[in-house]
Amino acid sequence: KMTVKAVKMPCMAPNVYTEVPDGGWGWTVAFAFFFVEALTYGIIKSFGVFFNDLMESFDETNSRISWIISICVFVQTFTAPLSTVLSNRFGHRFVVMAGGVLISTGMVIASFARNVVDMYVTIGVISGLGYCLSFLPTVTILSQYFDKRRSLVTAVASTGECFAVFSFAPAITALKEQIGWRYSLLSVGVLQLGIVICGSLLRPIIVKEQEVVKAQPPEEPAETKYMLENEQTRTSIESIDSGVEITTSPSNVPGKTKAEPKSEEPKEHVQIVVDSNSTPPEPKTKLLDFSVMKDYSFICYAFFGLFATLGFFAPSLYIIPLSLSLGISKDHSAYILSAMAIAEVFGRISAGWVLNKKPIRKIYIELICVVLLSVALFAFPFASEFWGLMTCSIFFGFMLGTVAGTHIPLLAEDDVVGIAKMSSAAGVYVFIQSLAGLAGPPLAGVLVDTTQNYSSAFYSCAAGMVLGAVFLSLVRPCKAGLCHRQQQCAEQGAAEVVPDLPDDFIEMDIGKAENSGKGCDSV
Repeated sequence: KMTVKAVKMPCMAPNVYTEVPDGGWGWTVAFAFFFVEALTYGIIKSFGVFFNDLMESFDETNSRISWIISICVFVQTFTAPLSTVLSNRFGHRFVVMAGGVLISTGMVIASFARNVVDMYVTIGVISGLGYCLSFLPTVTILSQYFDKRRSLVTAVASTGECFAVFSFAPAITALKEQIGWRYSLLSVGVLQLGIVICGSLLRPIIVKEQEVVKAQPPEEPAETKYMLENEQTRTSIESIDSGVEITTSPSNVPGKTKAEPKSEEPKEHVQIVVDSNSTPPEPKTKLLDFSVMKDYSFICYAFFGLFATLGFFAPSLYIIPLSLSLGISKDHSAYILSAMAIAEVFGRISAGWVLNKKPIRKIYIELICVVLLSVALFAFPFASEFWGLMTCSIFFGFMLGTVAGTHIPLLAEDDVVGIAKMSSAAGVYVFIQSLAGLAGPPLAGVLVDTTQNYSSAFYSCAAGMVLGAVFLSLVRPCKAGLCHRQQQCAEQGAAEVVPDLPDDFIEMDIGKAENSGKGCDSV
């Protein structure tokens, strides 16, 4: 049935490869991911241009307006396991298309909001759920299409959000001057329907390894060869009439064993066969695998994501209010946000290029970038005029690109969980980030309202990033310790299961058989 469907609708059928293609239809998926990034995170990071308009229209404080994006990010990250379950059940394509519809619906309804609570429900809950269903399955399936080029392709494709911020911030600012913030928000919601088109391009991938080892060497000649070499051994052993046949064929060598029932002779024989490499039946795919929570390296990496998230969104939200508080005009403030986005493009591409080099320990490169990102956040409060703030924004944007474009794809590396558990790990990882996504922007807003200084928001982000760097530095030591313990357990298990037999085991039995034969002859 599946073959018939594939013939009738080839565009809907999964792509089947014998190995990870590192290209092919993956380039189309990367193209789709570029626009998904632009229409999800690009819009979220550009939402700061609506900040002052919402405060004036609804007569609300910084902290209450910050809850709009905070709830949106929380719902986006908190529902990540749901995104994983739905993707494993219905496929990535359907989930992403449904997410695009939710995002557009929430934004369009938000343009008619009468108070900030309406914004919480429309943008925060409805669009937030759509962001989760759109982004996470796209980055997951993109990682499955690439292996050697994964870091570079993901980094380049993720620059979509940077180009979106660069273009959307000035465009929305100019559009607001012409039609107002409500119709501008409505236009953004209609534009986000493009995610549905991007989702339709996400063809599933199936990687089936060729069974070359089993097909190439014919077993008959090899079996015959071993039988001839050990013919004397067989004769000697069977003459004892012990009822035990020991076959030293390649199929019975430990590590390359295969059970073969013997039905040639009617004699009662017990065949001793060690079957240590039989292929078990394929287990059913788990909708969500929480076993990654037993991995200490993943736990440390999840805490890194938890604290680092504090520094991801707040600077983009508060850079325009900070520049306005320093007496910088609205147009120049938009240019600062655009410059940050362009610098982030170069940061993502540079990180992807560096991480694509081999051999290299990618987790340490990520750690260096996180430390430098913390320095960039600490530098913002010391800027007092346009060019100082522009310099800090460019430095921050570049370092943000190195981290934001690689922290989720890095889950596929063996230092964290590996590509096999990438889907479930990404869901759990983003789910843990939800706490910081919920608390980050409102915490910064409360600090701003309390201190009447936007610098406090950047200090809180920097503190979270430093804590994230501490946990990131523990990932590799935890992984190395876990692998060492697993190796010890495997060695102990092998020692218990396989008894230590002397090398001359067969020769000893042959000797016994020959002595018995001589004894019988003498009698």
